[in-house]
Amino acid sequence: MNPKVDIYFNQGCGRCELMATPQCKVNRWRPEMALLRDIVNSCDLNEELKWGVACYTHSKKNVVIIGAFKEFCSLSFFKGALLRDEKKLLIQPGADSQATRQFKFTDINEIIRLEDDIRAYLFEAIELENSGAKVKFKPIEEYEVPEELQRKLNSDPTLKAAFEALTPGRKRGYYLHIGQAKQSTTREARIEKCIQKILLGKGFME
Repeated sequence: MNPKVDIYFNQGCGRCELMATPQCKVNRWRPEMALLRDIVNSCDLNEELKWGVACYTHSKKNVVIIGAFKEFCSLSFFKGALLRDEKKLLIQPGADSQATRQFKFTDINEIIRLEDDIRAYLFEAIELENSGAKVKFKPIEEYEVPEELQRKLNSDPTLKAAFEALTPGRKRGYYLHIGQAKQSTTREARIEKCIQKILLGKGFME
């Protein structure tokens, strides 16, 4: 186990003001996440702290993340769409999720019952990385640019140039993060929070 990752499991990811408070989501799922951590660390993966959360890698490639949410905790596979998932245990997080697939848990007994299956999925995910398999993403040109983002880019040449210099994956992340907000005011607020990262050439999760 990586001592740096203890911060996440003990205090949270730090992406909101609830870190290190009783209200932080990690506190809702401590037993479940502790067991998930033990299972993942038994599968020849490297434990790292990325984006403030516990990320597990193989040959320096991201494989899976342990996450805490309001209604559940999860094990999210970066290339989950390529897993066979013969038992239909994985869930697509959202309609726009092309690669990620998740186990969702609301009780430690679910994890205990599925422990062997979880390990099997983890080892298959490692095999995928060893094989060099890649998820085929929809071309970035086919994504709908949120109207609020387009207006902001058109009004700020410096920001527009920085955004256009981003990698397709980072652009995709911003399109989805901003576009998933239901209200225009929320989309505008998300844009404002992302401006500095865009100017630095970073993705919104970096």
